[in-house]
Amino acid sequence: MTADIAATAARLVVEEGMEYGPAKRKAARSLGRSRPGDLPSNEAVEEAVREYIAVFCADTQPAELAALRSLALRWLERLAEFRPHLSGAAWRGTATRLSALHIDLYCDDAKSAEIALINQGVDYDVSSLPSPRGEPVDLLSLASWSPELQEHVTLFLAVRDLDDLRGALKPDGTGRTLCGDLGALRRLMAQADEDKGGAETIER
Repeated sequence: MTADIAATAARLVVEEGMEYGPAKRKAARSLGRSRPGDLPSNEAVEEAVREYIAVFCADTQPAELAALRSLALRWLERLAEFRPHLSGAAWRGTATRLSALHIDLYCDDAKSAEIALINQGVDYDVSSLPSPRGEPVDLLSLASWSPELQEHVTLFLAVRDLDDLRGALKPDGTGRTLCGDLGALRRLMAQADEDKGGAETIER
């Protein structure tokens, strides 16, 4: 049943752009399961998302992922003073055009990022989310135009404490990190371009 929930959640993530938590809960309800113990881990959902993309979106997802990473790159450059790190589906390689971009900012002063956005004339909304230490951190949300996708993309900027950065860079069970900085994103995009070039050569 947990695998069924993960598969259903994966479809919701890809087709509706839902985040993992809401997708898991909605999937569980649709399958008549309500106990917290029935919910799959985020890692299981991510693996199911990768499988779903490979079957149903293999012809469109790579270009959409590249477009989102290009937009993320521009924002990491724009917010470089706040030690920005890309996280979420765009970093992990499972993003589609319906995915939001998640960028973590590691600041000595939590309000400095907001001041920078105001100075740049950027409209944003403020909410909060729990930090690894349980304390709420500011979450700034805004919309940014993607020329490649020809539509606006939602960005979530989590303003985190500098001390949280070390834990975020530890690899998980798959050997992947939860986020990457500007240099890491550039290397990831360059590797994707090389892989694409190699695949096109083989096709010819």
